[in-house]
Amino acid sequence: MEILGYAASVFIGILLGLIGGGGSILTVPVLVYLLGVDAFLATEYSLFIVGISSLAGSFSYFKKGLVNFKTAVIFGIPSVVSIFLTRHYLLPLIPDEVFRINSLTVTVTKDIVLLLVFAGLMVVSSYKMIRKSVEPVTGTVRSEKNNTILAAGQGCMVGMLTGLVGAGGGFMIIPALVGLLKTPMKVAVGTSLVIIAVNSLIGFFSSIDHVKIQWNVLGPVSAMAVVGIVIGSQLSDKINGAKLKPAFGWFILVMGIYIIIRELFL
Repeated sequence: MEILGYAASVFIGILLGLIGGGGSILTVPVLVYLLGVDAFLATEYSLFIVGISSLAGSFSYFKKGLVNFKTAVIFGIPSVVSIFLTRHYLLPLIPDEVFRINSLTVTVTKDIVLLLVFAGLMVVSSYKMIRKSVEPVTGTVRSEKNNTILAAGQGCMVGMLTGLVGAGGGFMIIPALVGLLKTPMKVAVGTSLVIIAVNSLIGFFSSIDHVKIQWNVLGPVSAMAVVGIVIGSQLSDKINGAKLKPAFGWFILVMGIYIIIRELFL
């Protein structure tokens, strides 16, 4: 199982490097089902794995001039604030035992709730990956100021999801960068990696004092993800990541449904 977990970590990195998101949605399931990490701790580990691998991948895009730091700030600051509030105030509100049905001897724990939320996120992200991408219309209906405000609002939503379940949120970031801020696709991928890196690492280090980190697990998985994202960033010049999205979307959909069935019925 550990070997499968490390191999999956490389795959996660490659996807992040190719399409600027999506791969991180697999991090928590890999940690939980292949490496035996409990769900709450997996969300914390995921922040570091996604953050450090995205940081490594962003260097390649930065050297090619494919990172827009102004856009990263517009999107990133609301995300960071939202992550901090979610990790420190929302997550602690979820009790270890959410509810129990005595007649059915069913107990729904915090871990199950987090995995179900994560599975729901996977289903939503799969839809966004499967559906045909629509190029932004050149004649904008909204003003640039309104688009900036909408992008900042999207950043808040991404931050909440990142803080809650440890996903990078690239599947939400890239459509916002392309559709609202009119960022070219390649630049959107590079900028997305910067935003994901900053969000995830700040989220990780802001709550590290509340969990016990097993670096013997986290270190090797992170290293494999970094190797993967370096490979993915190099392949991005030769492979059109957008063409991979629908196939990966179907895979994510199956995984999300599997998690829901496993946690509710098995």
